[in-house]
Amino acid sequence: MELVRFEPFAGFGDLRSVFNGLLDENIDRPTQPSVSKWYPAVDVLEGKDAYLIRAELPGMKREDIKVQVKDGTLVLSGERNSEQPAEGVEYRHIERVAAKFWRSFSLGESAKQDGIEATYKDGILEIRVPKAEQAKPRQIEISVN
Repeated sequence: MELVRFEPFAGFGDLRSVFNGLLDENIDRPTQPSVSKWYPAVDVLEGKDAYLIRAELPGMKREDIKVQVKDGTLVLSGERNSEQPAEGVEYRHIERVAAKFWRSFSLGESAKQDGIEATYKDGILEIRVPKAEQAKPRQIEISVN
């Protein structure tokens, strides 16, 4: 009878070299820009007379951003393009990828769609959505009988 030695971790040496190879490849070799999904960070605030939507769109040009109202939905969309490095320069690591984005917000009956305004400054898009009159808080008089 031949005695077989059991070595439960024998295959991990190969696995370790595979993982190290993947890490080395991503760190030591230049990578090419890729297209990815991107969801810009958005804050929604509510004031007495309006809603305010703020979206972070760093490095984008105003003409690459669209704001539309369609069927009671506010749609924010656009495309962020990747930068081309100068001649003789290669990417070593990329996180700011070229991407198309799309965000939507249901306005509902509390929003006044025809008064929406948008401004863009320093990478922040602000969209002001006024409230409809019926959505604004109002004081109710109490009568004494």
